[in-house]
Amino acid sequence: MNIRHVALIMDGNGRWAKRKGFPRIEGHRNGVKRVNEIIETAVELGLEAVTFYTFSMENWKRPAAEVNALMRLLYRYLKSEMNRLHRMNVVFRAIGDIEKLPENIRKVAREFEDLTKNNTGLIVSSALSYGGRAEIIHAVKDMTAAGVKAEDVDETLFASYLYTRGIPDPDLIIRTSGEMRLSNFLLWQAAYAEFYFTETLWPDFGREEFINAIMEYQGRERRFGALPEIRRA
Repeated sequence: MNIRHVALIMDGNGRWAKRKGFPRIEGHRNGVKRVNEIIETAVELGLEAVTFYTFSMENWKRPAAEVNALMRLLYRYLKSEMNRLHRMNVVFRAIGDIEKLPENIRKVAREFEDLTKNNTGLIVSSALSYGGRAEIIHAVKDMTAAGVKAEDVDETLFASYLYTRGIPDPDLIIRTSGEMRLSNFLLWQAAYAEFYFTETLWPDFGREEFINAIMEYQGRERRFGALPEIRRA
């Protein structure tokens, strides 16, 4: 079964650090290494897109010290990896309520997007200050402001107002750490996605299990609400 887009809920950094007796931020630092590994594997596999649930709207409720440390880590990652990923022909997109982010991160994210906008390879989306419900409300407000008539609204038009416009819906959503929920991630886009849940914590989730998840997906049958195809002898 063909696969174009894989989305990942990167869960378990804090638990990974706690088990090893490290501060929580060490889990996030080790998780960043896995992001690069997954991107490189996705490029090798010829995927069209990968989307990482990097920082949710709900994450703003975490202690200020942890949020600030995450913002510093995010800034360093975007700044240091920008040129390398550009050389890999990656297209970078930051999706979410970007205006809530610190100015230095907004600036480097825009630089990253501008640098890679003409590339033709893997689309890497980072969901930052992102919430699926907020995205849908944002799309409705934009459509209203644009004067879209109710009778003109269909799924294709609505999708064009989402943060993910121009990106195929995810075929597969992977969540690490054993939790089995979407956590407000890509609610519209995940309508017919397949799911892969694993007990592996994100800092331990690497190339091998990523490939295994895709292979498992390829062994499934996606029906999109229809009956299974009857094979005739």
